[in-house]
Amino acid sequence: MSRPPLHALMGFVAAARAGNLTRAAEGMHLTVSALSHQIRGLEARLGRQLFERSARGVHLTAEGRHLLGRVAAHIDALEDALRPYGPRHDDVLTLSVTPSMASAWLVPRLGAFLAAQPQLELNLQSTVAVVDFERDPDVDAAMRIGNGHWPGVASEHLFDEWAAPMASPALVERLGGPPALERLGDWPLIGEPDDGNEQWLAWFAEFGGRPPKRYAANFDDTEASLRAAVSGVGVTLGRLTRARLLLESGQLVRLTRERMRTNYAHYLVYPARASDHAGLQAFRRWLQEEARTYAAQLSADT
Repeated sequence: MSRPPLHALMGFVAAARAGNLTRAAEGMHLTVSALSHQIRGLEARLGRQLFERSARGVHLTAEGRHLLGRVAAHIDALEDALRPYGPRHDDVLTLSVTPSMASAWLVPRLGAFLAAQPQLELNLQSTVAVVDFERDPDVDAAMRIGNGHWPGVASEHLFDEWAAPMASPALVERLGGPPALERLGDWPLIGEPDDGNEQWLAWFAEFGGRPPKRYAANFDDTEASLRAAVSGVGVTLGRLTRARLLLESGQLVRLTRERMRTNYAHYLVYPARASDHAGLQAFRRWLQEEARTYAAQLSADT
């Protein structure tokens, strides 16, 4: 028997999973007639009936279920292997960015960039998940906070992240105004249990004072810590970039002029396949300039 054509096997798997030739054909960008012809040709080549057809759709026979179990995983693996080699459009840029970074820093600045690049379509994927460029070839680059060491990708430093104690104006007023630097540990502090409150311990080691014996509350999520501080629960050691909108709107106030460099910084990361992407190159140049301007503003505000 000659080797079955790959497109027929792919059509068979698609129809088996959809249970409907119309839906399967749409997913493969074929007509129903063309897909049906492929499947009948495969059945004739194998000498076995793979589907039972009815007005409600198609259903696998026992032979069809057996074949699906043997070939489906291989079809999936082949499609995964070929996905990075699909056509690339340099006038479309897909960027992965965390929701907090998008709302607090990137989106307010994007208008000028997009006005200068009217030919470029920018797609933002807002997610806290770290993108896997091998598994998601549609994503060209990502903005992430970390130590800058991600295997298999280029990593370009944008700017450092700084933290400072901040609280709601109502809490500051209730406790009689901002505390002296060395008395900060007497205030209700919001901790982060996942890092053993290393950030707070580093703060007291750098600026003096004593950490509290217990924290008013502990949150393992930056967003939750900030919202708790806005609600008056206590003082959070907030990242200045993430908290910018809350500080500018007056929902939070800094308790000291001092700030502390965190262990993490902001980076632009991208795989080798995107290094010559024209849209990404334009975005990189603009992003680096915006990052330099922002870093200079942070330095001037100290």
